[in-house]
Amino acid sequence: MKDFSAATFGIVLALVVLLGLNCVVIINPGQAGVLSVLGKARDGSLLEGIHYKPPFISNVDIYDLTVQKFEVPAQSSTKDLQDLTASFAINFRIDPVQVVEIRRKQGSLQNIVSKIIAPQTQESFKIAASRRTVEEAITKRDQLKADFDDALGVRLEKYGVIVLDTSVVDLRFSPEFAQAVEEKQIAEQRAQRAVYIAREAEQEATATVNRAKGKAEAQKLLAETLKEQGGQLVLQKEAIEAWKQGGSQMPQVLVTGEGSAPIPLLFDLKETIGSKKG
Repeated sequence: MKDFSAATFGIVLALVVLLGLNCVVIINPGQAGVLSVLGKARDGSLLEGIHYKPPFISNVDIYDLTVQKFEVPAQSSTKDLQDLTASFAINFRIDPVQVVEIRRKQGSLQNIVSKIIAPQTQESFKIAASRRTVEEAITKRDQLKADFDDALGVRLEKYGVIVLDTSVVDLRFSPEFAQAVEEKQIAEQRAQRAVYIAREAEQEATATVNRAKGKAEAQKLLAETLKEQGGQLVLQKEAIEAWKQGGSQMPQVLVTGEGSAPIPLLFDLKETIGSKKG
C-alpha cells in the first residue's frame, strides 16, 4: 500500500511539473512571442520575461527582434532601356509592435524574406533605376541607392519590417554597354590627345612668328645703325667675329676701301705673293 501511495505521489508530482512547464513561457531579450490558443493568435505580443499560457492547448511562436541581414538580387531596366542587375545587402529588424500581424499574415521569418522583402526589393529597384540612364546609375550610384532606400522603406514599413540600412553589393550592366563605355573612353582619350597636339602646334607657330619678328627687328636696327656715322666700325667688328667663329686664319693684310663708307677688304698676304710669282 505504501508503494502504491509513493507511485501515485510521483505521478502526481510529474503531472504538476509538466503542467507547470506548459503554463509558462520565457521570452529572452531580443525576442518577442505570439501566443496562439487553439490555433488562433492572441492580440498583444509577448516581450522579454515570464508569461503564462494555457497548458496543452496553446503555443508560442518566438521571433528574433535583433538585426537581420539578407542579400537580395534585383534586376531592372533603366530610363534608356538598358538592362541593369544589382545585388543588395539589406539590414532590417521586425517591429515588435506588429509581431502578431506578422504571425497572422506572413508566418515565419523565412516567409517574410521570401514573400515580402525579396519582391519589394525588386519593385523598389525598378523605381530607382527607371529614373535615370544606365550611365547615370553608375556615375550617380549614391542617388540610385537613396531612391532605392526611400522606396523600400515605405513599402516594408506597412509589413512590420524596419529597414535599418542597405548597401549595393554588386551593380552590373549588359556586355554591349560595357563595350560602348570602353569605346567612349578610348575616343575621349584620343580627342584629348588631338587637342594637346593642336595646342602644341599652335604654341610652336607662335614661337616661330615671335622669332621671325625678333630677327626682323634686329635687322632693322642694324640697318639704321649702318646709316649712321661710324657704321663701318660695325662692319669691321662683324667681319672679325666671323673669322673667329668660322675658325679661319686671320688675314695677313687688312685694307679698308676709300670713300665715305669704306668697306673692309680682306686679302691673304701669302696667296697674293704666290699669285705674283706665278
